[in-house]
Amino acid sequence: MSSASTNTVCGPRCNRISDLALAARIRRTREGTFTIKLPDVERDLLRSLLPQLRDLLVTGDDLTVRLFPPAYANDPERNTEYEDMVHDELLENRLASLDTVEETLEASALGEDQLSRWMGAINDMRLVLGTRLEISEDLEDVADDHPDAALYAVYNYLTNLVAQIVDALAGW
Repeated sequence: MSSASTNTVCGPRCNRISDLALAARIRRTREGTFTIKLPDVERDLLRSLLPQLRDLLVTGDDLTVRLFPPAYANDPERNTEYEDMVHDELLENRLASLDTVEETLEASALGEDQLSRWMGAINDMRLVLGTRLEISEDLEDVADDHPDAALYAVYNYLTNLVAQIVDALAGW
């Protein structure tokens, strides 16, 4: 591996943000299924992120805060009641989505429910990484020599992949 590579901390090494440029990867077929054309490097990246997200979810790491936002931000008591009521179910659904991605990661076609679970899991990865990078609504361009450039590249990749999934599910 080149010494110019940057460790992503959450996946394979990446030399440049452009290394993860995203062409069309997911398309709806006439039969109603979805073709998945991810190169091996992208499947490997997702494969490396899945157990990391699972560990963060199971341990309740602070990086998952965006996955469980408060329902009653101004009322801690009501919010605690809400969390007690729905947290376990939300966590279970997120873990089930990770299971689906793990089970179908090598597939070349997915059904609508499977792709919806992919969307949820990949978006969860994106939100956790966005929290780690402290990304707000106003994401600015990051120079290739930025210490976290590779992480930003992964974030952008996940963002684009989620957008493609949304487009495919919407039939666009």
